[in-house]
Amino acid sequence: MPSTGQGQWALGHREPLNANERMKRDDDGLAVRARILDIYSRRGFDSIDPADLRGRFRWWGLYTQRRAGIDGGRTAVLEPEELEDEFFMLRVRIPGGQLSTAQLRVIADIATRYGRDVADVTDRQNVQLHWIRIEDVPAIWTALEAVGLSTTEACGDTPRNMLGCPLAGIDAAEVLDATAPLLATEHRYVGDPAFSNLPRKFKTAMSGCANQCTAHEINDVSFVGVLGPDGVPGFDLWVGGGLSTNPKLAVRLGAFVEPTRVPAVWAGVTSVFRDYGYRRSRNRARLKFLVADWGPQRFREVLEKEYLKSALSDGPAPDPPRSGNRDHVGVHRQVDGRYYVGFAARAGRTSGTQLRGVADLAESHGSARVRATAEQKLVILDVGEDRVKPLVDGLEAADLRVRPSVFRRGTMACTGIEFCKLAIVETKGRADWLYRELEQRLPEFTEPIGINLNGCPNACARFQLADIGLKGSIVRDRGGQQVEGFQVHLGGHYGVDAGLGRKLRGLKVTADELPDYVERVLRRYTADRAEAETFATWVARASENQLT
Repeated sequence: MPSTGQGQWALGHREPLNANERMKRDDDGLAVRARILDIYSRRGFDSIDPADLRGRFRWWGLYTQRRAGIDGGRTAVLEPEELEDEFFMLRVRIPGGQLSTAQLRVIADIATRYGRDVADVTDRQNVQLHWIRIEDVPAIWTALEAVGLSTTEACGDTPRNMLGCPLAGIDAAEVLDATAPLLATEHRYVGDPAFSNLPRKFKTAMSGCANQCTAHEINDVSFVGVLGPDGVPGFDLWVGGGLSTNPKLAVRLGAFVEPTRVPAVWAGVTSVFRDYGYRRSRNRARLKFLVADWGPQRFREVLEKEYLKSALSDGPAPDPPRSGNRDHVGVHRQVDGRYYVGFAARAGRTSGTQLRGVADLAESHGSARVRATAEQKLVILDVGEDRVKPLVDGLEAADLRVRPSVFRRGTMACTGIEFCKLAIVETKGRADWLYRELEQRLPEFTEPIGINLNGCPNACARFQLADIGLKGSIVRDRGGQQVEGFQVHLGGHYGVDAGLGRKLRGLKVTADELPDYVERVLRRYTADRAEAETFATWVARASENQLT
């Protein structure tokens, strides 16, 4: 019998090594769809096999949501069946964040009809719905698939939703429009059993955005727009990014990829992960660990020799991002002379009613296209110049801010303890409260500032790459009582010399103290900063006393 090693299939280590690998060996996650349609939706929640409920359901975008009333201190000690409710979070996959107004209406209708009118726009260009019953899933799938949407592999050890610039094809400054290779890859490989059993989740970004809005630094594989050696647009290939409890930034392979080769190269990188990825321990199963051990040179050699069967051309690094803003909020001119209008909901939280209103506003002002950004924002495309002002007025009246404060614009939050079984603290409502407090306390503050609230260490809201990153934890207040709070990370940033936030030993604040703490640090930054110095640069040189 071969040794288990790191559980790498390519080395003969196929013996199942943990409960997740046994679950996937016993039945492909994609196969659970038939049981959902034929058995579970008819017989109800109590009929669901636990291996399907807490495992394979994720291959179709379904997670049980957290039972109400369970505090964060019990998250790590309760069994899954004690934490979960009989309702589901359902994640709708939106490749490249691209939606028609007809598709947005269907999502809105599902949220209002089946999900208690709750919807979250995520930082991976998905929409997450809540309060979904298993009995309603077949009708939901029928509605989504009728307009070309899906929940296939929205979760699980699979290729997750593929990120793309929401302005692809309309931004005059983009290096190239990545829509065609992104959709070709999506259509060819999502739902393909060849890639439905990966060691862990697998995140992809493909973009020619001049602002580099898809966060290539933290995806497993990214295709970043560049001008190739002969001046023809293509992609620079990056691998091995990921956050969570062991964050690592992606590395360049130094390889240039022509647009027509993107699907094959993506499949090659994904195959390397599938075959050489570490399956023995879930904590080391992401691609970033393999890349860190191998280094970019060996990874590229294996990719080219074993999977592509040909060499990739060497290529240049991407130019620095055009600006610090990656969310595409505001009114901006398109390459065709029309305008796009980007706007912010409340830290990604919206509703079916509000999304239906977005579709109505878009259509009444001449647009049939809406986009989700990778910063929990939305964008309406193709607006004529004479329709911009009335559209902006309509969005602002619906509490969808085209001209948000820097605090509302820069605040993101994960799902949090309201629905997530992994969370320790509440996030969505607290994010809303925090930015409103800061708007009142610091009305003169105008520098872009990212404030990311995460309910647990898993970094769904990317706290390590925020100016002010807040990781949920249980802390002691001044009276010694255990309460919800946050560990603070400061100065994380993307772009040139991207870096993770600075973590000061013991720097934790209670949830109630958040506005006081953030106000104090931002006032110190304002008073001490050099001309045009960013918050991240200031944090790197500030003393610990200035940051506490």
